[in-house]
Amino acid sequence: MTMYVKSSTEYKREHKADYGHEKIEILYQDQWLVVINKPSGLLSVPYPGSKARTAQSVLEEILRKQGSVNNKHKPYVVHRLDRDTSGVMMFALTEVAQQKIMNTWHQMVTERLYRAIGEARRKVSDRILGDLNDEGLIDEPLAQNSHNVGFVPLPGDVDKAGKPFKTVPARTHYKKLIKGPTHILFELSLDTGKKNQIRAHLSAHGYTLAGDEEHRSKTDPFHRLCLHARTLEFNHPFTGQHMKFEMPEPKEWEEYVLKGDLHPQKTLWSVESVNSKYKSKNSSKSDDSIVLEQRRLSQKQKSHMNFIEAGKKRQR
Repeated sequence: MTMYVKSSTEYKREHKADYGHEKIEILYQDQWLVVINKPSGLLSVPYPGSKARTAQSVLEEILRKQGSVNNKHKPYVVHRLDRDTSGVMMFALTEVAQQKIMNTWHQMVTERLYRAIGEARRKVSDRILGDLNDEGLIDEPLAQNSHNVGFVPLPGDVDKAGKPFKTVPARTHYKKLIKGPTHILFELSLDTGKKNQIRAHLSAHGYTLAGDEEHRSKTDPFHRLCLHARTLEFNHPFTGQHMKFEMPEPKEWEEYVLKGDLHPQKTLWSVESVNSKYKSKNSSKSDDSIVLEQRRLSQKQKSHMNFIEAGKKRQR
């Protein structure tokens, strides 16, 4: 079976200088925990069957070079950032620390702030929820489609078995910091940390994040998802010390939002772009055969990309 490779991943393989060799920056380290700055494009932790590098494995390599890794002292997961999300994240360094941090996460963490570039609200349709005020709370429950992409199911949406999607509670606080001609710079914080939560919540209200291939964004100005974990503030679980770590989002983001993207190029994952690339690789074939294969590819592309429609049908 051929495995689907995202268009953005193919682009990064060809053009991203550090693809597969992304580095992390250690912001703080003690005997119980470590705080890092994770780059976009690097998985936080491994998923079943994957052998790809992760922030966890890169951190373990660094600690091994320090001579501080053993069976009881190594990176343990306490939370995650999506692969294409950059920013501040924490690892525990012992199992005891991991359990204490995870059991008291909502009490010890006093603030987690994200910055994101959202596209200006899309044309209203029956698939887009109501508009957002300048600040407020989004609390629609989330589901996952067959590609493990988070989304907000609407009334009547059902899965392949014809049953309503299973959902989990999700709460996202947002503020529109800068409203530009074509994009908005958001600041966000989470009451819950569900998979794809920010991306799904904003997209459901028509503000898809720039560079978000999974939710079919129309713009990709920086060839990455424009979501950044800016601030992590917490009371140390063992010393009680109040700690705050902040890594600003790229300065180009604010400039981009203020100026606006008045001449956006097609995203790499648009069907037309994929077909054009596919045709260039098969120039020896007749136009008729290419069109037929384009149609087949487009259906595969749509099946993967249209996260709302994939694996479900609407009840009438």
